[in-house]
Amino acid sequence: MQPSANYFDFFGLPHKLNLDGKVLESRFYALSKQWHPDRFARGTEDQRRISENATATLNDGYRTLRDPVARAEYLLKEHGFESGEQKKVPPELLEEVFELNMALEEGELDEAKRMFTKMRDEIDEELQAQFKAYDETEDKAALEQIRAILNRRKYISNLVKQASL
Repeated sequence: MQPSANYFDFFGLPHKLNLDGKVLESRFYALSKQWHPDRFARGTEDQRRISENATATLNDGYRTLRDPVARAEYLLKEHGFESGEQKKVPPELLEEVFELNMALEEGELDEAKRMFTKMRDEIDEELQAQFKAYDETEDKAALEQIRAILNRRKYISNLVKQASL
């Protein structure tokens, strides 16, 4: 029988943004044993193919679900939200971008990196609050808010990378 391609369903987990990491890890190891290709080495071609596909889904799913940001992106995509690629600077970040450019010109990379890392950490706290709100209500408006926060986070993460170069 072909396992579900949906990561939450494959792991037998609720479609929530806050997951217990220990439960996820435990299910990962149990499913790894269940679907390991060595168990199907003497099976039919179809069984071996299903095992290989299940193992690939298992590994991709585990990488996605254990990372809160990747998990949120996955859930958003599951609900029809487009990727959060930003083409322009979010208006609320214009001043910070200006400050980064000034810091880069003045060679104050450490200060810029600290500033943007702090901003990213604050965004992560805001994300956790929104994750909780979504898990309690499963409201599409909460997902829209999460999408906006993730867009800001992605932009700030790029600034942290720039300051680290």
